Amino acid sequence: MDEKNRQFVYYIPTKVYFGPDQIGHLGGELKKWGSRVLLCYGGGSIKRSGLYDRIVESVKDSGLELFELGGIAPNPRIDSVRKGAEICRREKIDVVLAAGGGSVIDCAKFIASATFYDGDAWDLLSKQVRTEKCLPVFSVLTAAATGSEMDAGGVISNPETQDKLGGGAPGMLPKVSFLDPTVTYSVSPKQTACGSADILSHLYEIYFVPEGESMYMLDRFMEGMMRSVIKYAPIALKEPDNYEARENLMWTSSWAINGFAGAKQQCDWSCHPIEHEVSAIYDITHGLGLAIITPRWMRYILDETTAPKFREYGVNVFGLDSSMDTMEAAEKSISLTEDFLFDALGIPSSFSEIGIGDENIPVMAEKACGGDVLYGYRPLKKDDIEKILRACL
Repeated sequence: MDEKNRQFVYYIPTKVYFGPDQIGHLGGELKKWGSRVLLCYGGGSIKRSGLYDRIVESVKDSGLELFELGGIAPNPRIDSVRKGAEICRREKIDVVLAAGGGSVIDCAKFIASATFYDGDAWDLLSKQVRTEKCLPVFSVLTAAATGSEMDAGGVISNPETQDKLGGGAPGMLPKVSFLDPTVTYSVSPKQTACGSADILSHLYEIYFVPEGESMYMLDRFMEGMMRSVIKYAPIALKEPDNYEARENLMWTSSWAINGFAGAKQQCDWSCHPIEHEVSAIYDITHGLGLAIITPRWMRYILDETTAPKFREYGVNVFGLDSSMDTMEAAEKSISLTEDFLFDALGIPSSFSEIGIGDENIPVMAEKACGGDVLYGYRPLKKDDIEKILRACL
């Protein structure tokens, strides 16, 4: 590989307050960026848990004005972005504060950007428009999954067009994020499982890459994070208030997708673009879709050329005997991945179990590859993606 293709820039200046009772620093940090704050949140769980009151107390004790945008959906809608941006313009908001999981944080990021865009907010995704200005974004994380608390991207759905698109810009990177593992004690078993599958998928997308698009150190780093999820997710399911389990999942969530581990990767992601088309139509939990799709993608691309990487994964993550035949170890590693996702985590193993049929497979496959080729670890055309989706039924 050309040495110039080995270049990368890594810059993640997000300040992180990690651990219990750090929320008291929120008001002071916000005050550095302005006095008028828009608080974004979802369906009200932060009010039931008491987190909302703690946020309001810290904000108001610092003499800041608080405005609110609630009701952000699990797959955030473009209408929420439009509404939030209008509030920001009307109320002259200085800082956008997201309190929730990745969906709320993603929505807050695009609100912060859309505030300075004269056109429709959907252009930021459909046309990949990048605004020069962006309001500062803060996050108070409530679920370990997407890693949005420490990256500059996000994903938004448009129900009218049945599209779910990703985008981002440097200005969307949160200035400060608050990560308290105790806040995730109340996360449901389903969301804990799906969040863990999402974390693993972020790692798979940057671990299974063509030769030269990673390095030994990064591969070992990613394998360590995979082992952390495999060890601690089942513990979190059995013991929701196990701090050690929750802190490991939360910190792994951030580092799986903050740009460090995938610094050298140049190929496209594979499972995420496919899943986005499924959840755009069926509005399912992102991690759930990824869990169903990922093992089928693994099996579809498994051949003599990819088997060595799957063997490496099986040996270093699941502890397979290094003397095993390469193809046998590769197949075993995929089976162990399925066992973890569907048995240990209890995630449904097929689309049929969650009410999804084959009626939209052609259109989903067409969109996933952009009508041409999805240039992932192994290039996938529409026909390839259709086969993967049908294997999920």
